[in-house]
Amino acid sequence: MRIGLIGTGRIGSFHAGVLARHPEVGSLVVADADPTRAAGVAGALGAEAAPDVSSLFTHPLDAVVIASATAAHAELIARAAAAGLPAFCEKPIALDVPGTATALAAVAAAGTELQLGFMRRFDAGYRAAREAVRSGRLGRLHTVRAATSDPAPPPAAYLPLSGGLFRDCLVHDFDIVRWVTGREVVEVYATGSDAGPAMFRETGDVSTAAALLTLDDGTLVTATATRRNGSGYDVRMELAGELDQIAVGLDDRTPLASVEPWAPAPPGKPWSGFLERFAPAYEAELDAFVRLVRGEAPNPCDGREALAALLVAEACERSRRERRPVRVDEIG
Repeated sequence: MRIGLIGTGRIGSFHAGVLARHPEVGSLVVADADPTRAAGVAGALGAEAAPDVSSLFTHPLDAVVIASATAAHAELIARAAAAGLPAFCEKPIALDVPGTATALAAVAAAGTELQLGFMRRFDAGYRAAREAVRSGRLGRLHTVRAATSDPAPPPAAYLPLSGGLFRDCLVHDFDIVRWVTGREVVEVYATGSDAGPAMFRETGDVSTAAALLTLDDGTLVTATATRRNGSGYDVRMELAGELDQIAVGLDDRTPLASVEPWAPAPPGKPWSGFLERFAPAYEAELDAFVRLVRGEAPNPCDGREALAALLVAEACERSRRERRPVRVDEIG
């Protein structure tokens, strides 16, 4: 199998390494807006570097992996669809609903496949939680708590391009809540704080956010996120039902210390970031994409899932701005 990869930044370089090691990938062609960076990644992996993205599309490819800057995702998805190529794309498809819908329409018109990179769906803990909910082990689910805490904020230059904390960060929580519970979010009530570095206020973003989500069966979900959690990278989910309660992401590397005198010692080596915490999940999602391209498995995360999560994020952003509950079906 011959795969083209677009974008050789942090996540793109990681994906390139995974694909280069995959037994079903015979050759890999990489491209980047910075051809020198692409050549460096290709050289380290024994892959081929295309001088630019347009040149990459002239190669005889079986599929495309898109890990470029967010602003280019929708256009590249449409180009892959026009070329008849199945595509894997890191989230988001676009930072707005119209851009997302346009890209999805291009895929539908071409009859190609688009798999979205919501890697938490491939994490062992979240998969076990989904099974626990679906099997009835927890009984009626009444409360879900989701949290995403980054150890340090991104560079200031990234913030205006990110879409904001709800679209950039919490969208992962919105997706995984839907996937684990099998329910849709019908209403949100969200707020945020721009306390901390001035760059958040200057870009109209927030550094910390909280959202109360109501699911279509009445289950309540709290989802929180922050850009600066000094103790380490912390991504967790707690699910409480009438029969049992479970947690995802609670292990000996969770950056959380109890002050109770009989509690275990705090973690010696907290998670440093998302690539370390979710490395096996990233590998699993690309393996799933390879099997999708080979016709061996169905699409595990269709592009339309990105639109569903984005609608929740958009509703949260509107709720924050207007200081009121917002129904997701208000978002056109």
